[in-house]
Parts: sequence; C-alpha cells; structure tokens
Amino acid sequence: MYSAVSGLKQHQTKLDVTSNNLANVNTVGYKTARTSFKDQLQQTVYGGSASGPNTGGTNAAQIGLGVQLASVDAVMTAGSLQATGNPLDIAIQGEGFFRVATGAPPAAPTQIQYTRAGNFQRNDQGYLTTAEGYYVMGRTTAGGPDEYIQIPTGATAVAVGNDGMVTYIPAGGGARVTAGTLSLAKFPNENGLVRVSGNRWESNPASGTELVGLPGGNFGQTIGGTLEMSNVDLAAEFTDMIVAQRGFQANSRVISVGDEMLQDLVNLKR
Repeated sequence: MYSAVSGLKQHQTKLDVTSNNLANVNTVGYKTARTSFKDQLQQTVYGGSASGPNTGGTNAAQIGLGVQLASVDAVMTAGSLQATGNPLDIAIQGEGFFRVATGAPPAAPTQIQYTRAGNFQRNDQGYLTTAEGYYVMGRTTAGGPDEYIQIPTGATAVAVGNDGMVTYIPAGGGARVTAGTLSLAKFPNENGLVRVSGNRWESNPASGTELVGLPGGNFGQTIGGTLEMSNVDLAAEFTDMIVAQRGFQANSRVISVGDEMLQDLVNLKR
C-alpha cells in the first residue's frame, strides 16, 4: 500500500507539470517541462551469491518500496516563430537568451536574468524594456560593459537586424542611427537554469557562468518583427495526461486491493 501511495503522489506531480505546460501553450518563449521518475530503496530479502563447488550461485531477491521524483527537466528546444510586424518583437533563431536586468539608468544594471520572450517595448524615457519593466541589456562588444538601449522620442522606422543592432531614423530625418546592440547569453548547462516568474530564468551553480556574446557566429541571430512561441507539444502533453491518469488509477486500485486483503485478514477472527 505504501508503494502505491508513493505512486499516487508522483503521478499527481506529473499531472501538475503537464497541466502547467498546457496552461502555457500560448505563452511567448515558454519552455516545456518534463517529469521523470526513479525507483526508491529496495528491501533485500536475501543477497546473491557466487557459484561454488556444488551450486551455480543465486541472484538477490529484492522488493521495491515505491517510486520517487527523479527530475523535472526544462526542454530547451526552440519554439515556432510567429511574425507580428511589431519592430520591437524580437526572436532568437539559434542559441542564446536575451539579458534583462533591474536598475535605473545611468546606474549599472543589477540582478541580470534571462529570457527567450522578445515581446519588448519602450518605456516613458525610450529605453527598451520587457513588459514587466526589466531593462533589455546591450553591449558594443562581447567583452564590453553592459549598456541600456534607448530610442529617443520621435524616432521612426525602428528596426532590429540579424546582428542584434537596434537602429532608427531621428525625428528630424537623416541617416539611420544605432541605439545599441542586443547582447545574448549562453551557459554550459542551460537546463540548469532556474525558472522565475514572467518568462525569465536565473543562473545558478548548476547552469554555470554565463557566456556573453552578440548575435551571430556562435550565438543565434535576432529577427525583428517576430516572436518565439511556446514549444509545448499538445499531442505529447495530452498523451502524458492520459499516462498520468492511468498510472494514478492503477495505484489507486492497488490501495483498494490492499484494503480488501486487510479486511479479509481481520475477518479471520470471525
């Protein structure tokens, strides 16, 4: 019965993860999560033995004690791209994350986080930000200091190139001006990133230290007027939902059978 209880608990966790994926099927830049299990400790009835002069040896006999959660992995495959026509909607085609941070210009940015959701906007001072107000970080060179990207009031024909360069035409007309270049980050283990709210991720020891670069080369290219959508596969998620439901149902049945066996055992007194 206790093994079946552990099965109920872990299949509920699998269903929780699946329902969260389905809830975010239309979330920009969302990365689906995947649940995996592992068996718990085994009760050894008797150990194995090597062959001897008169016997061929025996294998160990063990009884499993249930299941436990092995991991909830982030699947970092790219989502489909959707053209929006909004020049401040930016997608990454290839590897890398946008770098966003808190802090008020001209002070140095703090608490840098990472996202694949490129639905950016301009704030009241013209700085490029996320929908939640995090500043989008740029750099002139890969090894240079972090910079804020500011598009002045009255600028027109804002565009983002494949190299991450944000340009515009000044209010008075004339040649195109560069507002800044988007910076991207990669990690030795991107699956080690920790999810935070608002489509953002944080680094930690499991992910390793960020490697910062500019779009192109070893990093992905930026595509203006386009968004990367969720990579949730509806068919796979509904299949996982069915599997979780049947696993939960099977473990519930084991508990019912165990209860019936205990009832029969109690009834032996009569």
